[in-house]
Amino acid sequence: MSENKDYSRNNLIDRLNLPPLDVEICDVTLRDGEQTPGVVFNKEEKIAMARKLDSVGIEIIETGFPVVSAAEKETVKHIANMGMDARTCCLSRSKISDVETAVDCDVDIISIFIAMSDLHLRHKYHKSCHEMFQAAMETVQYAKDHGVGVRFAAEDGSRTDIEVLKTAFKAAEEYKVDYVSIADTVGILNPSTTSFLVSEIKKEIKTPVCIHCHNDLGMATANTLAAAEAGARQLHTTVNSIGERAGNAALEEVLVSLRIQYGIDRYNTSQLVNLSEMVNDFSGLKIAVNKPIVGKHAFSHESGIHVCPILEEPRTYELFSPEMVGGRRNLIVGKHTGTKALKGIVRSMGYDLADEEYAKILDRIKNCNDTKRGISSTKLEEMIADVKNQLS
Repeated sequence: MSENKDYSRNNLIDRLNLPPLDVEICDVTLRDGEQTPGVVFNKEEKIAMARKLDSVGIEIIETGFPVVSAAEKETVKHIANMGMDARTCCLSRSKISDVETAVDCDVDIISIFIAMSDLHLRHKYHKSCHEMFQAAMETVQYAKDHGVGVRFAAEDGSRTDIEVLKTAFKAAEEYKVDYVSIADTVGILNPSTTSFLVSEIKKEIKTPVCIHCHNDLGMATANTLAAAEAGARQLHTTVNSIGERAGNAALEEVLVSLRIQYGIDRYNTSQLVNLSEMVNDFSGLKIAVNKPIVGKHAFSHESGIHVCPILEEPRTYELFSPEMVGGRRNLIVGKHTGTKALKGIVRSMGYDLADEEYAKILDRIKNCNDTKRGISSTKLEEMIADVKNQLS
């Protein structure tokens, strides 16, 4: 772990006496992230994101859904042959034609999925669970016969009867799948139910378990971590939490939580802000200013009761340093700024003013219409120069 100056360890985790987490990340930004309405990544953008994810240390990158188009297949195949440290994965329905296309892409793992919930069987497939499972195992066998790793994924797994899931995963084990995956497709889980579900599966399934959480109730990151505590091996994420509807578990939140909460620091988190900005640019989506880890305000401070101790010891109001994720601290002068905080900010800018000058500047700040958005450093420098001229 890094020194305390970089981040604080949550000592409450230690009191739980959890065994060390054995996890890997499968980032699905290039596939599930692209299913965000209105988002399309071109080949060059996917290549750039894959390289950046690889530089962060992500173990598996899900590169796309190759049967969608010839261009998608070409992109998936290109990324699979880029010589990255990360393994590559792609999505496939339980159709031989899908798997044939995926096999031809040279990926390391094919994620073959079916839904087994009553709702999906009745209204999407119009087939029985047995029929769908048999079709899936035929495609699993085809992939295994061609030397490709297989992840057998239960779409809408969180709304599938748990005994049905166990039976399906046990049968999939006989086909020597490399992973079984539970998808919380509509984000119905919470940390308690996630932990229960994964624990129950782990009691009978020896194959590594994956968790794929959606954020419809705002709990995707929490559920992903709960799954890891319960023994899930592979955690699925997207950058900036993009994806269908409310998105997926956010990569940046999961990685920083793994580091702070569980001491897993093998990922290059200093690239996270840059990666977030890249995905912002390519997707055309803008994240909220208060987005954890990578939002504009993640390290912004205005209130005097925060700024004063921040100037002395940043850990007082920052759980981890901006540098840890490639961000930077922003001390804002505004309505809530006091004299002591103003002095600290002004001195950090290289100015040494008299008390009378500070008083006049603070009075201007309190009565400035710009305080609704905060006073920029440029505006503050203008105020300093003007007050100095008046009192000289």
